[in-house]
Amino acid sequence: MQVSIDHAVATPPYEQLRAQIAEQARTGVLAAGLRLPTVRALAEQLGLAANTVARAYRELEADGVVETHGRRGTLVAATGDTAHRLAADAATEYAARAHRLGVTRDEAQAAVYGALDLVYGASPSGSS
Repeated sequence: MQVSIDHAVATPPYEQLRAQIAEQARTGVLAAGLRLPTVRALAEQLGLAANTVARAYRELEADGVVETHGRRGTLVAATGDTAHRLAADAATEYAARAHRLGVTRDEAQAAVYGALDLVYGASPSGSS
C-alpha cells in the first residue's frame, strides 16, 4: 500500500489517508481481503498520531471500504461497488425524508444539486 501525507495542504491528514485508501480499494490496487497495516504501524510509517490513522480506518469502515476483524486486523472489504450502493441508499433515504416533509420533487432535486455543487464544486456549464 502506497500512501503519503502532504502537510502543506488544507486537507486534514486523516482525510488524505482515507481518500487514498478508498481510491486504491475502488480501483483494485488494494485487493479485497488484503490486510492493512495496524493503526500503530501505519501511524509510525507516516509520522502521524495513532488517533489520526484510527479515524481514517473508522471512516473507511463506515463507508464499507474496509472491515475490522479484531485480532485478524483491518481488511479491504469485498466491495462489489459498495460506494455506489451506499450512495444509492443515502439518496433513497433523502428522497423518502423529503417526501415525508412535504417537499416537492423539484425542490428536493434543487437541494441535491445545491449540495453537490457545494461538495464537488459548481458544474462547468454553470447549470446544475
